[in-house]
Amino acid sequence: SPGDGDVLLWVSGIAVNSGLNVRVKEPDVSPLQLQGPKSPHVARDLFGDWVLNMKYYWSQEATLDGIPLLISRTGWSGELGFEIYLRDGRYGEQLWEKIMAAGQPYDIAPIAPNTIRSVEGGLLSYVSDITRDDDPFVLGFDWMIDFDQEFDFIGKAALQKIKTDGPKRQLVGIELHGDLPEGSNGEFWEVERGGESTGHITRVVRSPRLEKNIGFANVRVEDAAVGTGLTTQTPSGEKRLTVCEWPWFPAQKKIPKRL
Repeated sequence: SPGDGDVLLWVSGIAVNSGLNVRVKEPDVSPLQLQGPKSPHVARDLFGDWVLNMKYYWSQEATLDGIPLLISRTGWSGELGFEIYLRDGRYGEQLWEKIMAAGQPYDIAPIAPNTIRSVEGGLLSYVSDITRDDDPFVLGFDWMIDFDQEFDFIGKAALQKIKTDGPKRQLVGIELHGDLPEGSNGEFWEVERGGESTGHITRVVRSPRLEKNIGFANVRVEDAAVGTGLTTQTPSGEKRLTVCEWPWFPAQKKIPKRL
Protein backbone atom coordinates (compact mmCIF):
# COMPACT_ATOMS: atom_id res chain seq x y z
CA SER A 1 0.00 0.00 0.00
CA PRO A 2 1.13 3.65 -0.28
CA GLY A 3 1.60 3.60 3.49
CA ASP A 4 4.34 0.96 3.26
CA GLY A 5 6.11 1.73 0.00
CA ASP A 6 6.36 3.83 -3.14
CA VAL A 7 3.75 1.93 -5.14
CA LEU A 8 2.12 5.18 -6.31
CA LEU A 9 5.40 6.34 -7.86
CA TRP A 10 5.85 2.92 -9.46
CA VAL A 11 2.37 2.94 -10.99
CA SER A 12 2.82 6.55 -12.14
CA GLY A 13 6.08 5.59 -13.85
CA ILE A 14 4.38 2.71 -15.65
CA ALA A 15 1.56 4.98 -16.81
CA VAL A 16 3.95 7.61 -18.19
CA ASN A 17 6.32 5.13 -19.82
CA SER A 18 3.45 3.22 -21.43
CA GLY A 19 1.75 6.35 -22.73
CA LEU A 20 -1.49 5.54 -20.93
CA ASN A 21 -4.18 8.19 -20.63
CA VAL A 22 -4.87 7.65 -16.93
CA ARG A 23 -4.74 9.65 -13.72
CA VAL A 24 -3.02 8.02 -10.74
CA LYS A 25 -4.07 9.22 -7.30
CA GLU A 26 -4.39 8.00 -3.74
CA PRO A 27 -8.02 7.68 -2.61
CA ASP A 28 -9.26 9.32 0.57
CA VAL A 29 -9.60 6.00 2.37
CA SER A 30 -8.45 5.20 5.91
CA PRO A 31 -8.49 1.62 7.26
CA LEU A 32 -9.42 0.59 10.79
CA GLN A 33 -9.17 -3.02 11.90
CA LEU A 34 -11.83 -4.54 14.11
CA GLN A 35 -10.26 -7.82 15.21
CA GLY A 36 -10.70 -10.57 17.78
CA PRO A 37 -13.12 -13.34 18.77
CA LYS A 38 -15.82 -10.82 19.70
CA SER A 39 -15.44 -8.66 16.59
CA PRO A 40 -18.49 -10.25 14.88
CA HIS A 41 -20.67 -9.11 17.80
CA VAL A 42 -19.45 -5.53 17.49
CA ALA A 43 -19.82 -5.57 13.70
CA ARG A 44 -23.36 -6.94 13.97
CA ASP A 45 -24.37 -4.28 16.49
CA LEU A 46 -22.95 -1.59 14.19
CA PHE A 47 -24.15 -2.77 10.78
CA GLY A 48 -26.77 -5.48 11.27
CA ASP A 49 -26.98 -9.24 10.81
CA TRP A 50 -25.99 -9.10 7.13
CA VAL A 51 -22.37 -8.52 8.07
CA LEU A 52 -22.20 -12.02 9.59
CA ASN A 53 -22.92 -13.53 6.17
CA MET A 54 -19.79 -12.05 4.59
CA LYS A 55 -17.33 -14.67 3.39
CA TYR A 56 -13.61 -14.45 4.08
CA TYR A 57 -11.97 -11.81 1.85
CA TRP A 58 -15.33 -10.51 0.62
CA SER A 59 -16.18 -6.82 0.91
CA GLN A 60 -19.29 -4.67 0.87
CA GLU A 61 -19.97 -0.94 0.69
CA ALA A 62 -21.97 0.34 3.63
CA THR A 63 -22.91 3.47 5.56
CA LEU A 64 -23.06 4.04 9.29
CA ASP A 65 -25.29 6.98 10.18
CA GLY A 66 -24.34 8.62 6.91
CA ILE A 67 -20.62 7.78 7.14
CA PRO A 68 -19.45 6.15 3.86
CA LEU A 69 -17.53 2.91 4.43
CA LEU A 70 -16.25 -0.25 2.82
CA ILE A 71 -16.39 -3.33 5.07
CA SER A 72 -14.16 -6.33 4.34
CA ARG A 73 -13.74 -9.70 6.05
CA THR A 74 -9.99 -9.36 6.33
CA GLY A 75 -7.29 -8.38 8.81
CA TRP A 76 -3.70 -8.79 9.92
CA SER A 77 -4.23 -10.39 13.33
CA GLY A 78 -4.65 -14.08 12.56
CA GLU A 79 -8.00 -13.78 14.36
CA LEU A 80 -11.60 -13.30 13.36
CA GLY A 81 -12.07 -9.79 12.14
CA PHE A 82 -13.14 -7.05 9.79
CA GLU A 83 -11.44 -4.09 8.20
CA ILE A 84 -13.48 -0.91 8.07
CA TYR A 85 -12.38 1.52 5.37
CA LEU A 86 -13.49 5.09 5.97
CA ARG A 87 -14.13 6.75 2.60
CA ASP A 88 -14.28 10.35 3.83
CA GLY A 89 -11.62 11.54 6.26
CA ARG A 90 -13.90 14.20 7.73
CA TYR A 91 -15.76 11.51 9.67
CA GLY A 92 -12.76 9.88 11.31
CA GLU A 93 -13.48 10.98 14.87
CA GLN A 94 -17.18 10.17 14.59
CA LEU A 95 -16.48 6.68 13.28
CA TRP A 96 -13.98 6.01 16.07
CA GLU A 97 -16.44 7.05 18.77
CA LYS A 98 -19.23 4.92 17.32
CA ILE A 99 -17.05 1.81 17.13
CA MET A 100 -15.69 2.26 20.64
CA ALA A 101 -19.21 2.76 22.00
CA ALA A 102 -20.49 -0.37 20.24
CA GLY A 103 -17.54 -2.35 21.52
CA GLN A 104 -17.77 -1.26 25.14
CA PRO A 105 -20.03 -4.19 26.20
CA TYR A 106 -17.38 -6.52 24.74
CA ASP A 107 -14.38 -4.85 26.43
CA ILE A 108 -13.02 -3.34 23.22
CA ALA A 109 -9.58 -1.72 23.42
CA PRO A 110 -7.14 -0.16 20.93
CA ILE A 111 -3.83 -2.00 20.54
CA ALA A 112 -0.81 -2.06 18.27
CA PRO A 113 -0.45 -4.84 15.65
CA ASN A 114 0.30 -8.19 17.30
CA THR A 115 3.68 -9.10 15.82
CA ILE A 116 3.93 -12.36 17.76
CA ARG A 117 0.60 -13.65 16.44
CA SER A 118 1.49 -12.68 12.87
CA VAL A 119 4.81 -14.54 13.00
CA GLU A 120 3.25 -17.63 14.58
CA GLY A 121 0.61 -17.74 11.85
CA GLY A 122 3.04 -17.00 9.01
CA LEU A 123 1.60 -13.58 8.09
CA LEU A 124 4.40 -11.80 6.24
CA SER A 125 4.96 -8.07 6.55
CA TYR A 126 6.00 -5.84 3.66
CA VAL A 127 9.32 -4.05 4.36
CA SER A 128 9.99 -6.35 7.34
CA ASP A 129 9.77 -9.75 5.61
CA ILE A 130 9.25 -8.70 2.00
CA THR A 131 11.39 -6.18 0.13
CA ARG A 132 11.43 -4.82 -3.40
CA ASP A 133 14.32 -7.19 -4.17
CA ASP A 134 12.26 -10.32 -3.47
CA ASP A 135 10.15 -12.29 -5.94
CA PRO A 136 7.25 -14.72 -5.45
CA PHE A 137 9.56 -17.76 -5.61
CA VAL A 138 11.66 -16.49 -2.69
CA LEU A 139 8.53 -16.06 -0.57
CA GLY A 140 6.77 -19.27 -1.56
CA PHE A 141 4.09 -17.30 -3.41
CA ASP A 142 4.75 -18.86 -6.82
CA TRP A 143 1.42 -20.69 -6.59
CA MET A 144 -0.19 -17.29 -7.22
CA ILE A 145 1.39 -16.91 -10.68
CA ASP A 146 -0.67 -17.99 -13.71
CA PHE A 147 1.76 -18.18 -16.61
CA ASP A 148 -0.95 -19.62 -18.87
CA GLN A 149 -3.40 -16.74 -18.54
CA GLU A 150 -4.49 -14.92 -21.69
CA PHE A 151 -3.11 -11.54 -20.68
CA ASP A 152 0.49 -10.43 -20.35
CA PHE A 153 1.76 -8.92 -17.10
CA ILE A 154 4.79 -6.99 -15.89
CA GLY A 155 7.70 -9.24 -15.00
CA LYS A 156 6.35 -12.34 -16.74
CA ALA A 157 9.52 -13.10 -18.71
CA ALA A 158 11.73 -12.52 -15.66
CA LEU A 159 9.57 -14.79 -13.51
CA GLN A 160 9.56 -17.50 -16.16
CA LYS A 161 13.37 -17.39 -16.17
CA ILE A 162 13.49 -17.72 -12.38
CA LYS A 163 11.12 -20.68 -12.60
CA THR A 164 13.34 -22.34 -15.21
CA ASP A 165 16.68 -21.60 -13.53
CA GLY A 166 15.42 -22.05 -9.98
CA PRO A 167 15.37 -19.38 -7.24
CA LYS A 168 18.65 -18.36 -5.61
CA ARG A 169 17.15 -17.44 -2.24
CA GLN A 170 14.34 -18.58 0.04
CA LEU A 171 12.46 -17.19 3.02
CA VAL A 172 12.61 -19.80 5.78
CA GLY A 173 11.32 -20.28 9.28
CA ILE A 174 13.94 -20.20 12.02
CA GLU A 175 14.31 -21.00 15.69
CA LEU A 176 16.79 -18.78 17.52
CA HIS A 177 18.43 -20.54 20.46
CA GLY A 178 19.23 -18.89 23.76
CA ASP A 179 17.87 -15.63 25.12
CA LEU A 180 16.31 -13.18 22.70
CA PRO A 181 17.88 -9.70 22.88
CA GLU A 182 15.55 -7.04 24.29
CA GLY A 183 13.58 -4.97 21.81
CA SER A 184 12.80 -5.70 18.18
CA ASN A 185 15.40 -6.17 15.48
CA GLY A 186 14.87 -2.80 13.80
CA GLU A 187 17.65 -3.72 11.39
CA PHE A 188 18.20 -7.05 9.66
CA TRP A 189 20.62 -9.33 11.54
CA GLU A 190 23.16 -10.96 9.25
CA VAL A 191 23.03 -14.76 9.06
CA GLU A 192 26.10 -16.91 8.44
CA ARG A 193 26.87 -20.54 7.75
CA GLY A 194 30.40 -21.73 8.36
CA GLY A 195 31.61 -18.15 8.71
CA GLU A 196 30.20 -17.13 5.32
CA SER A 197 27.26 -14.74 4.95
CA THR A 198 24.11 -16.41 3.65
CA GLY A 199 21.41 -13.82 4.31
CA HIS A 200 19.61 -12.04 7.13
CA ILE A 201 16.89 -12.39 9.74
CA THR A 202 13.80 -10.36 8.90
CA ARG A 203 11.80 -10.73 12.13
CA VAL A 204 12.21 -12.78 15.28
CA VAL A 205 9.92 -12.88 18.34
CA ARG A 206 9.45 -14.82 21.55
CA SER A 207 6.44 -17.13 21.21
CA PRO A 208 4.79 -17.63 24.63
CA ARG A 209 2.81 -20.60 23.33
CA LEU A 210 5.85 -22.42 21.96
CA GLU A 211 8.26 -21.07 24.58
CA LYS A 212 10.73 -20.52 21.73
CA ASN A 213 12.22 -17.67 19.75
CA ILE A 214 10.87 -17.96 16.21
CA GLY A 215 11.03 -15.87 13.07
CA PHE A 216 11.98 -15.63 9.43
CA ALA A 217 15.28 -15.45 7.57
CA ASN A 218 16.06 -14.77 3.92
CA VAL A 219 18.92 -17.11 2.98
CA ARG A 220 20.61 -18.79 0.02
CA VAL A 221 18.55 -21.69 -1.25
CA GLU A 222 21.38 -24.13 -0.52
CA ASP A 223 21.11 -23.17 3.17
CA ALA A 224 17.31 -23.37 3.33
CA ALA A 225 16.76 -27.05 4.18
CA VAL A 226 14.89 -27.75 7.41
CA GLY A 227 17.36 -28.61 10.16
CA THR A 228 20.22 -26.51 8.75
CA GLY A 229 22.29 -24.86 11.48
CA LEU A 230 23.16 -21.17 11.10
CA THR A 231 24.46 -18.31 13.25
CA THR A 232 23.60 -14.64 13.56
CA GLN A 233 25.17 -11.62 15.21
CA THR A 234 22.81 -9.81 17.60
CA PRO A 235 23.32 -6.82 19.93
CA SER A 236 23.95 -9.34 22.73
CA GLY A 237 26.39 -11.50 20.78
CA GLU A 238 26.35 -14.48 18.46
CA LYS A 239 23.29 -16.74 18.50
CA ARG A 240 22.63 -20.14 16.94
CA LEU A 241 19.73 -20.69 14.55
CA THR A 242 18.01 -23.73 13.13
CA VAL A 243 15.92 -23.66 9.96
CA CYS A 244 12.45 -25.06 10.69
CA GLU A 245 9.02 -25.56 9.15
CA TRP A 246 6.59 -22.63 9.13
CA PRO A 247 3.95 -21.48 9.85
CA TRP A 248 4.16 -22.75 13.40
CA PHE A 249 0.38 -22.76 13.84
CA PRO A 250 -1.04 -23.57 10.38
CA ALA A 251 -4.47 -24.22 11.87
CA GLN A 252 -4.43 -20.59 13.00
CA LYS A 253 -4.98 -19.54 9.39
CA LYS A 254 -8.42 -21.16 9.57
CA ILE A 255 -9.50 -18.95 12.48
CA PRO A 256 -10.18 -15.77 10.44
CA LYS A 257 -12.40 -17.76 8.06
CA ARG A 258 -14.87 -18.78 10.76
CA LEU A 259 -17.95 -16.86 11.78
